[in-house]
Parts: sequence; C-alpha cells; structure tokens
Amino acid sequence: MGNSYAGQLRTTRFEEVLHNSIEASLRSNTVVPRPVFAQLYLETERPLTQNGRAENNDYDDDEEEGSDSNSPPIPYQMKPPPEGSCTTDGFCQAGRDLRLASLASAPLDVPPGFILVGVKSQSLQDNVLVCAVDHRFLPDEQGCNALLGFLGNCMGCGQQGFRYFTEFANHINLKLSTQPKKQKHLKYHLYRNNNGVLVKGAPICWRGHDGRIRLESNFLEGQMPVPPPNMTLTHQIVGYTGPHVDQVSQMADASHSLQNGVPANAGPPKKRHKGWSPESSSANTVSENAAKSSPQLIVAQNTNGVRAEIETLLSSSQGSLGSLSVPGLSVTVPDQLLQTCRLQPVIFKGHGPLPQFTGNTSDALVSSLLHSCYLSSQTLPRVYQHYGPSPIQPLSTEMQILLTVYYLVQLGPEQVPLIEDLEQIFMRSWRESHLSEIRQYQQPQTPTTQGRHYGLEVPALPGVPQHLSLSPQGQQTLTPSQLPWLAQLAASSCGEGLIVLGEQVTSLAQGLQLTFSKLMDGQLKNTSYVVIIVTQPGQETQSCVVVTGKHQCRALAESMFSPTEGLKEINQQLSTGFAQELIQYCNVLGQDGDMDSILNSATFDGIESSPVTNTQEPPERSLKNTPSPKDKHGQKDSPAENSRDAPRIKDRVNSLKDICTEYFVQWREVRPIQLAVARKLLSHVCAIADSSTQNLDLGSFDRVSFLILVPPSEVTFQQTVLHLWSSGVLRELGGLEQECVCPRDVERYVVKMDGSAQAQIDRLIQEAHSNSYTLYILIHDHAHWDVSSATYSGSDCGLGLVDQLINSRHVRDSPNILILHVTSFPFTLQTQYTRISPYNEIHWPSAFGNDVDLYHERTRYFGVSELIDSTRSGASLPLMRYDSSFESMATALEERFPKLHSAVIRTIVLIQHYCIALMAASGRINSSHNLHKHTSVETLEIVQSLLSAAQQCPAHHGHMVLLRIPSLALAAWAHQRLSRVRRRLGLEDSFEIILGNPNHALNIGQTFIDRIKIWLKIEEPDWVPCTYLELEALPCILILSGAEPLGESLPRSLKYCDLRVISCSYLQRTTLEQELGLAAYLVQTDSRPPHNNGPRSDSLESDAEKLSSSENEEDEGQDKNSPLSSSHQTQSCSDNAATEPLPSQSTSSVTVQKASTEALPTLAQSQTQLVPQVSSQSLSYPQPAQYQSQPQCQIQPQAPVASQQPPVPPVQTAQPTVPGLPQWQKSKSSSPDSRSSSPHLSCSWARGVMRPPSVLLPRALYDIITASDSSGLPRCTSFLPHISVAWASSFRPLLSKMMTCTEQSLYYRQWTVPRSYHMDTSNRTEGRCDNFHPRRLLLSGPPQVGKTGAYLHFLGILSRMLIRLMEVDIYDEEDINYLSQAEGVQYHPPNAHWPNTDVMKTMPFDYNIHDPKYEDISAVYCPGYNPSTEKPQVRQEDVYLRRRTSRIKLSKYAAYNTYHHCEQCHQYLGFNPRYQMYESTLHAFTFTHLLLGEEIQLYFIIPKSKEHYFSFNKHGGQLEGMRLPLTSDWSPDSIKSPIFTPTTGRHEHGLFNLFHAMDGASHLHILVVKEYEMAVYKKYWPNHIMLVLPTVFNGAGIGAAHFLIKELSYHNLELERSRRSEGGGPAGEVWPFIILADDSCVMWNAVDLDARNGPVEHSVSLKQVLQHMEACPELTHYSLCGIRKWSSHGLTGFKQMGPFSRGHLHDFLLLNVDRSQNVQYDQNRFTCHDVDFTLRLHSAGLFLCRFNSFSVMKKQIAIGGYRTFIIKTKMTDVPTSVGPSQYVCAPDSKHLFLATPAQLLLEKYLQHTSQKLFPLSIKNYAHPVLSVDCYLNLGPEVTVCFVSSRPHAINITTTGLLFSGLLLCFADSFVTPGFLKKFSFLKGATLCVIGADRSSLRHTVGRLELEEEWRFRLSDEFQTANAKEDRPLFFLTGKHI
Repeated sequence: MGNSYAGQLRTTRFEEVLHNSIEASLRSNTVVPRPVFAQLYLETERPLTQNGRAENNDYDDDEEEGSDSNSPPIPYQMKPPPEGSCTTDGFCQAGRDLRLASLASAPLDVPPGFILVGVKSQSLQDNVLVCAVDHRFLPDEQGCNALLGFLGNCMGCGQQGFRYFTEFANHINLKLSTQPKKQKHLKYHLYRNNNGVLVKGAPICWRGHDGRIRLESNFLEGQMPVPPPNMTLTHQIVGYTGPHVDQVSQMADASHSLQNGVPANAGPPKKRHKGWSPESSSANTVSENAAKSSPQLIVAQNTNGVRAEIETLLSSSQGSLGSLSVPGLSVTVPDQLLQTCRLQPVIFKGHGPLPQFTGNTSDALVSSLLHSCYLSSQTLPRVYQHYGPSPIQPLSTEMQILLTVYYLVQLGPEQVPLIEDLEQIFMRSWRESHLSEIRQYQQPQTPTTQGRHYGLEVPALPGVPQHLSLSPQGQQTLTPSQLPWLAQLAASSCGEGLIVLGEQVTSLAQGLQLTFSKLMDGQLKNTSYVVIIVTQPGQETQSCVVVTGKHQCRALAESMFSPTEGLKEINQQLSTGFAQELIQYCNVLGQDGDMDSILNSATFDGIESSPVTNTQEPPERSLKNTPSPKDKHGQKDSPAENSRDAPRIKDRVNSLKDICTEYFVQWREVRPIQLAVARKLLSHVCAIADSSTQNLDLGSFDRVSFLILVPPSEVTFQQTVLHLWSSGVLRELGGLEQECVCPRDVERYVVKMDGSAQAQIDRLIQEAHSNSYTLYILIHDHAHWDVSSATYSGSDCGLGLVDQLINSRHVRDSPNILILHVTSFPFTLQTQYTRISPYNEIHWPSAFGNDVDLYHERTRYFGVSELIDSTRSGASLPLMRYDSSFESMATALEERFPKLHSAVIRTIVLIQHYCIALMAASGRINSSHNLHKHTSVETLEIVQSLLSAAQQCPAHHGHMVLLRIPSLALAAWAHQRLSRVRRRLGLEDSFEIILGNPNHALNIGQTFIDRIKIWLKIEEPDWVPCTYLELEALPCILILSGAEPLGESLPRSLKYCDLRVISCSYLQRTTLEQELGLAAYLVQTDSRPPHNNGPRSDSLESDAEKLSSSENEEDEGQDKNSPLSSSHQTQSCSDNAATEPLPSQSTSSVTVQKASTEALPTLAQSQTQLVPQVSSQSLSYPQPAQYQSQPQCQIQPQAPVASQQPPVPPVQTAQPTVPGLPQWQKSKSSSPDSRSSSPHLSCSWARGVMRPPSVLLPRALYDIITASDSSGLPRCTSFLPHISVAWASSFRPLLSKMMTCTEQSLYYRQWTVPRSYHMDTSNRTEGRCDNFHPRRLLLSGPPQVGKTGAYLHFLGILSRMLIRLMEVDIYDEEDINYLSQAEGVQYHPPNAHWPNTDVMKTMPFDYNIHDPKYEDISAVYCPGYNPSTEKPQVRQEDVYLRRRTSRIKLSKYAAYNTYHHCEQCHQYLGFNPRYQMYESTLHAFTFTHLLLGEEIQLYFIIPKSKEHYFSFNKHGGQLEGMRLPLTSDWSPDSIKSPIFTPTTGRHEHGLFNLFHAMDGASHLHILVVKEYEMAVYKKYWPNHIMLVLPTVFNGAGIGAAHFLIKELSYHNLELERSRRSEGGGPAGEVWPFIILADDSCVMWNAVDLDARNGPVEHSVSLKQVLQHMEACPELTHYSLCGIRKWSSHGLTGFKQMGPFSRGHLHDFLLLNVDRSQNVQYDQNRFTCHDVDFTLRLHSAGLFLCRFNSFSVMKKQIAIGGYRTFIIKTKMTDVPTSVGPSQYVCAPDSKHLFLATPAQLLLEKYLQHTSQKLFPLSIKNYAHPVLSVDCYLNLGPEVTVCFVSSRPHAINITTTGLLFSGLLLCFADSFVTPGFLKKFSFLKGATLCVIGADRSSLRHTVGRLELEEEWRFRLSDEFQTANAKEDRPLFFLTGKHI
C-alpha cells in the first residue's frame, strides 16, 4: 500500500501514538481526540533549523519535565541519604555550602568544558545553588543541541562525575516531591561581573520550558491562560515600586529565549504515557513572566521609570544586552535625531531578537508590547491540546505580521494603535480559520458551563480584509517568501503613511539603520509606521515596527511613563525651566502685541483703579520659580491686593442685602433609592449571619461602631465628615454626645489614608478585641484608589497602606469587624484572586431595571453613558464635545516643542486661552485688540457665562467652572497666572479662583466667604467652607489637581467641566470613567412642563453676553421648526446647553432635532436615580439631626450634604432642554415671573441648575469614548479595567450590552488577574479559587449618585436591627380571674424562701385559671367566686398570635434558638472549630404500660459527649436507663432534675440552647420529638439528646408527649432504684423529679423584696431558679411545682399572692413522678391538658405549689408548636375552610371526612358549639356543667364544675347546686349510678356522653341507668367526622326530665 501523504513518517512508534490517543480520549469528556494516523505523519512544510535540515524534536521532548501531565502527579520518593550525611537545605551531603550568596566571592575550580549553573531549590526561594555542568548537556542560545543525560560536579565538596541528575539532586539535598529533571531545576547561567563577584546571569533556554507559554487552566472550564499584559499601545503599566533590578538583562534574556521557542505548529510533548497539562507551570522565570504578566517581561515596567530602562537597553555600554542582540550586528542611533526630526521614534519588537543599539540611544525608545501580543496569540490554540492531539494550530508568524500591517494601514493619521484592536483581529482570524474544529470542541459543553463562562464570539473589525480569514489549508499557503510582497501590497493603499521594508533588507539591523537614515534625510516626513520584515532562507521570519509619526511617537513615548512617573517628568521640566520658551512664545499675540502690554492698557470704567501700579506690581513668576503646591497654599493674592480689597469687602457685603428668592435651603430625608440600597446592604449582612459558615453572629452584638477610610484628600475628608454629621447616624448609634455641635467633633470617625491612619486603625483593632459585643464596620470609601500591595510599595509613596491595614491578620481574623468597600469602579477588586465573594456584592439599582419605578424616585441620574448619548442624540450642541481650535493650536505647539511633555504644552495653551478670554470678556481692553482670534470659541463662551451669570442675580449667584489639571505644579502655576490676570483686570470681586489641592484645605477670599455665609444664613464668625459642596452658586474657577479625583463631590452650580488637559496615555476604564464622573449629575424628572412649543423665557439673555461667530451663523436655518433656529438661540446662551455656540469644527454636521424619547445604550454602571418630593422650608445651615429623623442640609436645588448625590432643584425653576435625556422636552412655557422680569433680575444659576454640566475633552479621548464596538457599548468599556490588573487572556470575549452589573462582575472575575503589585495577588490558596473573606462586602454605584448617604443610612438601620435582635417579643398579659378585693389572709411571710408543708395544707386550692392564654376557655367553678359580668369578647382560635407582647432585651441568661452562634456555644451546640457534627448513636428503649396495653418502644439519640448520663448493658451496649442522682447529692455547678422539652415544628426557632441560661452548669436536657421530625432536629441540634416518640404518636398532641415523658421517667426511676439496690445503695433516695419545660421559655426572673420602691424583678439564670427549688427541704412532699408567668403588671398584687400559692401550673413544671404515679396525663388530649392534669392531681389529694418569687418569660413564636394543628379534608392535603359544625356528623351518614385526629375534632367542636349543646349553661356561672373525672373546654361562656369519682377524692361541696348539664367522657367503673344521684340538675339540662364507639355508649347509658332521668332520641347520636379507619369518637346527648 502506497503512502499518499507528502510528509515523513514520525519516529514515534505506532503503539505509543495509539496509547496516547486512547489515554486522551479516556481523560476527555468534551473533546474528540485527534485521529491516530494523523499523529503518525508530519505536516507538509516542517520548520527548518539553521543548517537547513529538518529538526527532530523527539529528543528534546523526551527530556521535558514529567509534571506536564494531565494525570495526577505520581508521588516521588527520594532516596534516603546515607547515615550521618548532612540534610540541610543549601548544603550538600558532605556538609559544604552551595548557596550563591556564600560562594559569590570564593575561588572555584571549574574543569574545562564545564560551566557554572544555578540550581533552583524549592526550599530556598531567594537563593540558588552553585554547580558545574558539562556544557554539552545544556542547550545553546536557541534552546537546541543539548545532549541527553547529565554530567555535573559538586562545587561544595568537589565530588565529580555525577552521571544522573537524580543522583546529583540527592547529593545537593534538593528534597523534591516529583522526579528530578534537569530542565526544571537547572535555571541560570552564572558568571563573574567586573568586580569578580559570581552573579546570576541569563536563564538557561530549555526548549519547551522558556519558549512555550504555559497555560494555567482549562479553556473549556472557563479559565484562560494568563499572558503578558494586554494594554493599549498608548499605555504602559506601572511596575512594582520595589528596589531597582537589572530588568534590562532579564528582558534581554526573555526576548532571546522566546525567540524561537514558539513554533507555529508546536504541540504537546510526546513523552510516552504522559499527557500535557496546561496547569503545569514552568519554574523558569521567563515562562512565568509570560504567563503571569510579570513586570520583567515588559520593558516599560520598572521602578525608576521607563525611559531610564530604555536608555540602558539602547546603551552599548551594557553588557547584559549580549543575549538579546545578534552577535556582530549593531545599529547606530544618529546624533541629533530628536532635534532634526522633532520626534523620538518608538521601536516595537516583533519576531526575532533586536540588534544592539549604539550611539545616541536616548533619542529612540523600544517597547515589547507588540511582541507580547504575538506571544499571547500563541496561547489560545494550546488550550485545545490539553485534550489530546488537535488539528487546531496557532496563527503563523507570517499571518501575524500581515494582520499587523493591515491593522496599521486602516488607522487614521492622528490615531494611535490600540493593542486591544490587534488582539481582536488575531482572535477573529484564528477563529474563522478553525471554525469547524472550534464548534466541534465547544459542542459538548454543558449548559451550566456555557452559562458560567462567556463564549469567544469575536465581531468583525473595521479595516481588516475578510479574505484573511483563511482555512487551515489556506493559512499554510502563506509562506515567508510571499509575506513581503503581500505586506507591501497592503501598504500601497495608504501611500506614504506606512512603508514595508522587506525584500531590500536581510536583517533587522539593516532595516533599522535604513529607517534611521531615511528619518534623518526627511524621507519619512509623511510616514507614520515602518514595518521591517526579514525572511531569509533557512531562518525564521523576523519583524519589528518603527513608529515615525510625530503624534503617535509622542503618545507612545508618554504612555511609557506610569502616571506617577509622568507627573515627575512634568515637574522636572517645570523646575529646569524648559517651559519658559513656550510661555514667552504664547505670550506674544502677533500683531496685537504681547499680553503684558495689553493688560497694562486695561481700563476700569466707573471703578477705582488699582492702587498697585505697574512698577509696584511684582512680575509674574516663571514656571521655573513656581512655588510648590505646599508653598503655594495660602498665598492666593499679594498683600497689596488684600489691602486694596479690604475697603471693598464691607461695601460688597452690604450690597448683598438683595436676596435671591430662587435660592434657599431645604431639609430632606434620605432618598428612597438610598434607603433601598441600605436595606440591600443589611440583607447581605444578614445573609452572612444566616449562612452555615457561622462567620458572623449578629445575635451576639449589642451595638455598632464604625470607621470610614477615605483617600488622602482634605476636601474628601471634610466632605465625609459633613455627610456624617448631618445624617444623624452618630446620635442614633449613641456615639454623638450633646456637646458635639459641629462637624469637627465627629472627625474621629473618619480617617484619611495617610501616615496618621495606622494609629486609628490600631485603636479600632484594640477596641474590637476588647469589646466582643460591638460590631465594627470598617468602611473603605473610594476603594479603587489604593490597591497596591504593602510588599511592593515603599513607605515614602504612601501606597500599600490599605493592604497593610485592612488586609492585616488582626482585621481579617476579628469576628466582630465587617469590611465594606465602597467604590464607583469596582473592577480592580473583581479579579480571579478577589477577596470578595460575588454573593457579597451590592450594585446600585440600574436606571433601566424593571424595578426602578418601585423606588418612587423623582430624579434621573445623568452620568457617563448619558454624556455619550448626548453626542448621538442629534442635539444642536452635545454636552460632551471637544474644542477643535484648542486642539489645532496644541498640536502645532507639540510639533514645535518635541521635548516638552504634552501636558505642559496643553496646560499653558489652555491657561493662555482663559487669560485672553478674560481680557476679551471683561470689556476693559481696547476693542482695537482683536483678542477673539487668540482664544477658542469654547473658552470665550465659558468665561462670558462665568462673568455674566453673577450680574443677573441680585444675590450674585453664579456658576462653577472646573479646570482639571492633574499636575500639582502646573495647577499652581495656572492658579497664579489666572489670579494675576484677574487682578490686573479688576475682577477680584466678580469670581473666585480656587486651587483644589488634595493635600490642603480650601483657601477662599473673605469676600466670597461672607457671601456664602449670607446665602446659608450662618452666624458663626469663624466659619469657612471646607468642601466643594458648600460653594454652591459661588461664581468661581476651580482648578482641581491631583493624579486622579479622590472622591470630591461637586456642587450643582457646576456648569463647565473642562478636561482638555487630562492625559490621553492611560486608557483604562477606571481612569476614563472617573474623570468623566466629575460631571455626574442628578436631574429632576417630575418638574417637566407640559408640551408647549412656545418660546423659552430663559433663552433671552442680554446681548452683551452673546458671542457672535461664524460657527454660529453656519448653523442657522438647519431646522426652522426647531426652537433653536431663532436668532436668539443660535447665539450663545450662558445658561442653556442647547443654545451654546458650536465650537469650531468640534462636531461634524450637528443636526438640530428633538431629543429622543428612547433610552440609548448606556454603560452598565450608569444608572438613573430619583429623589422624593419634599416640602421646602427655609432653614438655617444644618444642625445635627434628631434621633431617627436623619435630615440632611441641601442647598436648593439640593447641594448634597448628607450624600454624594447632587440635590433636587425647585419645581418653579425653568427647565432647559438637555440633549440625550429621554422624556425631556425641547421647549417649555415660561412662568409669568420669569417672563416679565428682566434678565438681570432673574437668577441665572437657578435656571442653569437644572442642566447637567458641559464636558470638554481632548480630541483623542473624545474619539475613543464616543466610538462603539460591535456590541453597542462604548469602546472604553473594553479597555483594561484598571492599571493594577491584567487580562487573563488576550482572547477574551467583549462585554455585552445586555450585561447587568452582576454579570460584569463575573466577567471581570473570570478574565482579569491582579498584577504582582496588587494587594490581592497574595490571596491565592493552593487548590482553592474562592479564597473569599467571609465578612467583606462591596457596594458599587456610579459617581456622585449617593453612595455615602446609603451606607450611612445602612449603619443606622443595622444598629436598629441589632437592638431588635437583642430584644424579643415577650407575652405581657395581666392575670385573669382574680378577685377584685384581695383576701386578707397571709399564709407565708413575704421573704420566705421555701414553702411550709403544714401551712400549705391550710391554704385553699385556687380553682380559677389565671393564665391569660386560657382567657377563651371555660372557667372552673369555684364556690365563693363571683366573676365579672363584663367579659371580653370571645377571641378566635388563633388568638395567641394577637396577644399582647412587650419588647424585652435579652439578658445574659437567656435561652436561644439555632440562630445564636457565639464562641462559648460552639461546643455546647455540637460544633467543633471545623464546624463538623458530633457523632451520635441511636438506642432503643422498651417498657410496658397498662393504659397502652402493649410494649412501648422509644428511641434515644445520644451524642457521644452525653453518654455518661445513661447506663448501658456491659455486654451488648444496650441502653438500660438514665442515671439519676440521689436526693442528698448537691453540686453548685449541676442540676439534678432532667429537663424534658416536647417540641414540634420548631427545629429552628425552639429555645433549646440553655448554655447561657444555665450559666455553665451541667444539666441533662432531652428534646422530645416526633418520629418524622427526628432527622431535622438532629441536623440543627447535633449535640442534644433526642427522645423520639413512637410512630403512632406522630399525629398526637401535647398530652401524649407529657404522658410518655411522665411514664418513662417513672419507669426509669424504678429501674434506677433497682440498679442502686443491686449495687448496695439506698433505693429510696433516688431523685424523683423531672422538669417539663415549654420550648418558648426564654428568660427567668426573681423578685427582689429589698428594693426601695417595692418589689422589683431582675433577671436570673435558670440554674439559680432550679437550684433554689431543688434545695427546698420538703420538696419531696409536693407532686408538682411551678413558677409564675411574667407580666409587667405581675407585682402589683404580689403581697396579696404571697411567695407561694396552690393553683394551676403551666409551661414550666417540676414534676415528682414518684408521688404522681397514679395520676397520668391524658394521652389523647390536644388542648387544656395541663388544666385537666392539675385538677385531677388536686382531687387525688396531692400537693401543688407555685413559687411566686420566680417568673418565666415566654417568647412569642408564631411558627410551629402543639397548637398549630391544621384541619383539612381527606380528599386533599390543602387546608380548606371547614366550620366547627362540620367537625361532627350523624353515624353512617355521607359526610365529608376530615384528616384530623378524632380527639382534636371533638375538643374543637365542644369549644365552639357549646351554646347548642348546653343552652342553659350560657353565661350562667351559678349553674355550671358537671364534668366527671375530666376537664373539657366548652367555650368561655360555659362554666365547668370538675368532680372526681375516685374514692376519697377531694371535691368541692355541691349541696344545693343545680347543674345545667352533665358531661361524661369515657366514664370508667368508678362512675356509678349512685355517684350521679348525688347531683341535682335543672329541668332541661343537657347530658353529653362520650365513648370510643356506639356500643360503649349504649353500655354506659345502661350501666349508669341514665334513661331514668334523661330523655334520649335517635337523632341525638353523633360521631366525629372521621373515616372508620381513623377510629372516630361518638357522643350521645339527652335532656333531663
């Protein structure tokens, strides 16, 4: 058979390939393995080595480490060392030191042919071991030509000739868990430096270890590999700030080792029996860097700045570049390159090593971002190889280069390449090349996997030819020889914009030298990119890209600075005077002269000229001498200026008597949406507490304390203090004392994260440790600001403090510290290693959610997405735009001054524009100077609006203009420059210029402070504004400096947000959105006027402020029907965005049209917010809020004081048209006041406050932000979320437009990883991917939306909830049926401790029932008692749900349910520190009882820890009984009586935790449960003893439980007596008492008679109560004891009750099972069983005693219990409405049978239908119903007289008493005809005989001779509505004759 394949047969045997294929198919569940025969043949075109022959990879693959296997690692057992040998790490077995640190200076004897190598040891992470290895067994620089095997010498003891690396590893004590491999442990070349010190050199280039990018996880499982950082080409990442390392050497080694390490068709290793696992990570440094985005991989990542490193890279004096450069080839950078070409070219390393650079290396830059992108594109196909051999191959080198060329071709002349775009192009090309294979691989994915992870759907990208999406066969046809021709063909479409050097160059060095030559000759003046491609036969394709466009070079060069380094570079340029030439250049205005001379000519019409003459005025300081921000603070104006202003201040203040009626202050409560968010926070906290992890025990805290951490900004600090003080939270939490009357008193609750934060955090930790009952909330506001790791951050930079404090072990492990991160940009905290669980994230409700209307908000949030929408809405002037005039001037100056940083140039130009605009708009410069042409239309409009706004209001209200200048030095210079121009123009009182330095407080002139105090009605003489919010309506220019905004909220008077000088280099989502977030706004939506096309009153401005320009005229007539088409509105309106002039060419073809009513696509974090309507009330400046009112001071319209959101404007204010806001109208009718008033008498601020501010952006940022990707989202959303994180994979899917905030969080958690300097990097535990902190929450919401107000309100409701948790609803009802006049007999002294038996015999038994829960039952007849005729209304069956309760705080002796988890309770509840359940065993216990007629088998569930309470058979271990103490036994720490608690349906809510109630005393507590509830009770109470009732009692009531408890206890008593008798002990002294406790008993109290104001109750432990009762000397004489039920009215008659009484006992009983053995509980009873049992006990002559000095509190538990029986039919399990009359029916009738026990139906029937059965008994206390031997409830209107038929029974005297009825229930033989004849009955009295069946009824009637006196009818026989199999009960009624 012939071979049709063109390839060559592999050297691998067929059996090996077959084995590998079978192994891969068995391991894989989702991927179809590659066919066997496809593995036996190579592809047609094999890569060639340098000598031209095909390379055999088998030898190297055989040497690959064994850990690269998909199978579980096989444990490796190293050979034990010889006896007496050294086993210390770092030493050989001979005891000699091998560490590099020790041998660095030692002379070493290296044999010829051997080289020194560093060995990496797992136990010595910071050091390497030195050894000598034969160089033949090591690879060369290309990773090839290494012989198999090993030959090495020990450099410690000198032993030579180790032929096996395993043997050598044992000798040097590597101590490995896997088989030693030389590829894994021989890491570095060692060499001696110039000082003769042995140092670590380049990594050894093991092929397959350095070259292959290791994958960390399975792609199909959703965890992509972690390639190098994928930043934009205009951005570089900040490196860690640790000590400087030789990164040049590392980068060179990395580049060299990666040179040929990634062939296009590289596959998994072919080692026999070992698969290849992507999870295996190489120990090599370079591969780790490639996989984990280590700073060493990217040239730009470096502590001391990128440029220093790059200059080092390009310097020929650095010998470490040897391995990076090709030997013998170098490139000379020409001298004067920067001066000649006015650019600094950027060289992007592509494929292959770059040559060595010499000459003027400082004029060229090198970046490895493109190389990193190429490397990462090789990782995706390897994911599929995890499942076995795969036909999917990565993109070839040629395809990558060609796609890069196509991408560069389609870029515009001003566009800067973005790495994200190139990555998506690679992804799409690769995906479409292997579409069928990918679908085949992804098809078996389960829906769960697809739901959790996002698919790799890559949209088409513009500018990329579709024919590049080639098939696998087509991709292989792109050969190296075709690449240059295709690349040049693609480049030909853009002319000179891109040049490809291909066929004319033979090396990268030649191409680079040619490029430099063309640059110097000016041939590349119109060229932006030069692509150099080298394709030589027998060599791999090499490439690089040289950026030669001036704009692109500047952007890329500045992007190589980190933000901090960029600011340092700016400061350096300013301090060295580089910018002076630019300032002087800008100062000259051409033919109009220079600015200083024009300023000197300023005239002051009608205003006294400044006393400071030109000669007296100090010259303006140059940028070189500009004071630092620290020095600048506090010197706004010169002393001369202040002295000149002094006489004017008083006059100015007096003129402010004109009050603006449109400006006022109003109080308001928290907005509904803030309240909703606060409740969501609370629910998440409760969810943590309710979880089974027991990480938060809310029940153990009684108060809340907190600390708010804010960034180191003085304004943010004061702003948070003001919010906190105004919210009233401190007063609610009890932390605000009466003397705290100003915000300064609450500053201790807010901490700036600077050097002073450490002490306050330590103090909080100490308080948390000492106050375990206080819950501390640590609120980390602006949480995205500092995420640096404390390890990588130095103490001088101030970063890493958050990690050091919040992530410290003390905070992390404190069970009472809860951390709440609050941020507008949570992306940096949502990585693969995040500490925050996704279930603990709270997102602000979205504006477009379905439930947004539920909050009844009346404002709409206007944020980033709305700003973007305004650019697409078709409005005449979008709110976000760029200034083309400014951009043109800045671009021209950037080309003229190439060495200056663009931020310096743009700032100087911008301030120059503002100065000229002030001169032009002030009217004090001669009109002959044509100043308008020297500034931009936008700037002139801003200044005109600023100056004219204050003139139109009688109180001089105006607007704020925000200038964002990140550099502190530039901001200080701008402040000085503007202040000088303002002073020279005499405008000091017109507007203020404020320098917003985050390090300093606000500094505002006294004139403006006096204005603000008048507006806010502040009387304090020393008050000064501390926040920007307090500057509401102040006309001012705010220069906001700092590297980034730090959470400062801005007032609603902000009209212009000028961001024209912010950096365009750092393109992360957080950076962009937080700058745009400065313009965030809350717009009221409920004050929209009706549709009206009339003119707008607020559009009529004075002509003086209008701006006439050609741009405005061009737009006239575009839409004649639009309100904007009028001549007034096409001109500039200072208060209306829709009528502002168009900037020169700032937007293309702006069309005037109505605002869209549809919601446009928005960013996921941009949400709509609404505010409630609150009545306005003029009040003074806010004072601390009252308790629970939480008012907040708002400047009308609502300057935010208590929350971050801007306030609500008044309804009366005019509503301007805002483009981009849906539901807004383009025109409105004006109010009569505004129409009739002149412009100067109406407040321009009040009109403009309804309009969001306008935002001016740099052109580059505007283009990026307004562009959309294929999903409809702005492109900025696909940028790297934060500078401190990296993408986990370059080939991630894009964010979807439909993603919610939660889905975005999951997206970032899957696709981002923290960088090495991120604080979450260390949060990684082996084997776990969810290492979440259990008490950490994240609140995210858009900027200035109100997050501060939300979390402050959360603190308040959390405190209230904790108080609520510490309180329970206790039944608080006054006892019933007491005589109105107390009896005057006192039996016991009030202070008697125990009852006297003789005295108790003389006390009458109280038949009346006093427990208020029995208010609705029949009264027990008692002679001499006259009940009140005014009885309350009869309540329903579920009356206990509405009984009167009181809120009582739990004492320390309370009983708890299952939700209580404190540290002391863990062992008691059955949880060990690992929360595992204790072991329990099931024991059967059998005894016989006569009443039941058969043996009863019960089951005990006994935990191992409680077995000592029981006795077991010694042989079989069978349970024999409970151990009981002797009567004489006593211990202060134990309770003798076993406690039985019958319970049902309350496994969660039953109060079974008696640990605190018992005060630590040992006790035997047994839960009595039904069989079907056994499992659930055991789950919740694993350490409790369970007594499981028999199956037949599953439907029984409380009577059955008490019956079995009592009989079991008596049986056990007898067994215990027998056991003790057999042992020789006294049998009669066994303790006979048990405790029957209700499962709702929560606390116990004792009466203190020694109190001053009479008897007072105080809480005591259950231990004290029981020990007191058990210590009673004559306790054994009593058969039943109990205590009083607590009532707040209970002590009013305590003296009348006495300390002891005889009567009914309930709920908490001490039962003597010995004395009461002949009286049993009725096992059939459901209700009133305790009343029946008490009456029968008393009639039997047994003593009952109630200890009135103790009381028990019962908690209201609405769930479960023995009273919650549901009556339902047999036909369905659904409860139906069945009336009491349907509970019984005639025998043998067709009736609806009920699935309810017969006894319960009978009891309920008698209770509700007694008026029919016993009509003569209704409200007839004098003629009760005679009930023999039992008590049954006949309803509250019937009185029952209980008598016992037993001989010698104690009954009441019934002589002369006529009964209205007779009730015989299961009459036994003691009831005889003679007994009944003792009683007399009324004529017509009713008889009711109850029996088990009809025959027993007839037998009872006949035996008792009832027919002699009672008349019976056949129709008077009934049965309960039960089926025959359910054994119904029968009863017969009759009338007395």
